[in-house]
Amino acid sequence: MDISVTFRHMKPAESIKIYAEEKLSKINKYLDAPIDAHVVLSVEKFRHIADVTLSVNGVLIKGIEETDDMYSAIDQVMDKLEAQVKKSRSKVRNRRTEGRKGGNAFEIEEISEEGSLGLDTPRIEVERLTAKPIDPEEAAMQLSASQQDFLIFRNSRSEEINVIYKRKDGNLGLVLPSS
Repeated sequence: MDISVTFRHMKPAESIKIYAEEKLSKINKYLDAPIDAHVVLSVEKFRHIADVTLSVNGVLIKGIEETDDMYSAIDQVMDKLEAQVKKSRSKVRNRRTEGRKGGNAFEIEEISEEGSLGLDTPRIEVERLTAKPIDPEEAAMQLSASQQDFLIFRNSRSEEINVIYKRKDGNLGLVLPSS
């Protein structure tokens, strides 16, 4: 992590520099790659401005905050940057999972439900999905290309939810809803 701190219209203070570096090191835990950070701390009349630019794998993340106190400006800009880094990281994760599944046939939203079940009963994980309409042939190709045992999809012909699965004999099975 390469951090440069610049002071404008104020005397350089080692304590503020150390404080900014400590705050930036906390953001580093969300990132896999090394980052370059440039922090500009300035004072204009009674306004204390913290301007931080992060460079992560060629992506620039920038945050500016202005308050009456330099420490609070640093805190607020780091909160902004942390939110941006988390958002950027989740976008990258979503792109990776979509690419791995090869044209995601459905989107899963996991919901953890902890009811008043006893300690002996297994925990139930509820998943809501939004199935995209595709042909059964395309679903078969997606299932063959993946390592999954089954695939839930919306049949583009009948508009009903279907399940295609790998059978033990090597063939595929298609589950249709009963009418």
